[in-house]
Amino acid sequence: MLYLADTNIFLRLAEPNHPMHAETRSAINALTAKGDSVCVVPQNVIEFWNVATRPADKNGLGYTRQQTQIEVEKIEGLFQLILDAPAIYAEWKRLVIAHAVEGKQVHDTRIVAAMNVHGITHLLTYNKNDFSRFTGIFVASPSELAKPQPAQPPVVTTKNEEEGQET
Repeated sequence: MLYLADTNIFLRLAEPNHPMHAETRSAINALTAKGDSVCVVPQNVIEFWNVATRPADKNGLGYTRQQTQIEVEKIEGLFQLILDAPAIYAEWKRLVIAHAVEGKQVHDTRIVAAMNVHGITHLLTYNKNDFSRFTGIFVASPSELAKPQPAQPPVVTTKNEEEGQET
């Protein structure tokens, strides 16, 4: 399964001392351990650059451009980059009209438009409610994926069952 990671995922990964850092890493590791992949779209990188270079007292990370460039290169190296396609604009416009989207939510709608155009059905985000209006996508939070899964008892079969005989 291919998951698109929302920008807040990359922001938490970039801050090792943030309280959500370990949970975010754990969620990414859980996905990759079961064979899933995580991707990023250009909008995520653009939003990341915005927050990373914004001063800390203005709800940013306060990184220099050079620090931000290093973090972006890490993102690009670790996660599949799905480039924009011309069809994203038309899909975004369709979605904002169909769902009466206003204000800041237009950015999240563009992420959904990119998902729709590229056939990505799963999203990893800390802001599940921001995507609740959209159908056809599965939205998961890191806390849901980072939870340890209960161990499954081994399946025990008899020799007769293995050979397809009834016991």
